[in-house]
Amino acid sequence: MKARGSDAMTSDAIRAQLDTGLEELGLSLSQVQKDKLLEYLALLLKWNTAFNLSGVKDASEMLSRHILDSLTLQPYMQGERVLDVGTGPGLPGIPLAICFPDKRFDLLDSNGKKSRFVFQAKLQLGLNNVTAQNERIEHYRPDIAIDVIVSRAFSSLPDFVELTKHLVQPGRTRLVAMKGLYPEEELALLPEGFVVNKAQKVTVPGYTGERHIIELSATSAE
Repeated sequence: MKARGSDAMTSDAIRAQLDTGLEELGLSLSQVQKDKLLEYLALLLKWNTAFNLSGVKDASEMLSRHILDSLTLQPYMQGERVLDVGTGPGLPGIPLAICFPDKRFDLLDSNGKKSRFVFQAKLQLGLNNVTAQNERIEHYRPDIAIDVIVSRAFSSLPDFVELTKHLVQPGRTRLVAMKGLYPEEELALLPEGFVVNKAQKVTVPGYTGERHIIELSATSAE
């Protein structure tokens, strides 16, 4: 009985943390969307014990550092098709796909174990707007143009640009990278033809570390 009561208290605490975090981020989600975010969290915690998908083990910390962190990208989700490069276990792609059911999300990772988890999460959560792609970005050739390419923990900004530039359409595609400290040195090394549209410091509810979002675009075709 104590274990069940403890689990219920933990669940209530996590739900309250999610509600508070969403309010701080200015996000208004349906109860169905909130339930899916929590179901994804539970699935990530379960698989993490066997497959080491994340170095974060605690549910509260995982909610803050993974799910709420991913949702700081919400203002950048303009357009219809989003590519998440180096998605790992579906971050930030799955939380964003839950928030934007009308957009299509391609979640790309070369790690087969992590791609299998993303596919399982897609099925279990009923995310018909998500496609799991087990492929290297250099070989990825989508059928239609990408509006937003996001990267959370993929590479340096210069490498991010170099590896995705074959997918970038000037005037349409935006590159959005999540970073910790302001990446001044990486920005100084950006390839020619790419500019910074926006560099924003963001606050992640429940996380004290520094976070920045950098948006880039191409000025001309290669």
